[in-house]
Amino acid sequence: MYSSFIEMPVWQKSNQLSIDVFYLTINLPKAEDYGLTSQIRRSSNSVAANIAEGFGRRTKKDKACLYVVARGSAFETQNHLIYGLKVEYFNKNEADQLIQAYNNLIYELNKIIRSLNE
Repeated sequence: MYSSFIEMPVWQKSNQLSIDVFYLTINLPKAEDYGLTSQIRRSSNSVAANIAEGFGRRTKKDKACLYVVARGSAFETQNHLIYGLKVEYFNKNEADQLIQAYNNLIYELNKIIRSLNE
């Protein structure tokens, strides 16, 4: 077992993805500061934050609930990435890589959630 959420590979991946999203959005138009920029940064950071909070919970049920919330935020982030692609804010290769990385993260979260619900 891990002694800290920081040791969890799934948290490490989600934290790095939130940093990647931050840098992807750094050059978005100023008009998006309270729109897409804020939304995608908050949803991507929410993934790691909910994993950390879930780690701190005592029961499997509480942990699983927060990992499910983290998974939802990962899907939300993918939605924002797809939107950003469609309005041509993002480089296709960069956004596609992030979308795939979130798919992998969702897969990892699903495995954790499934193990907690057994």
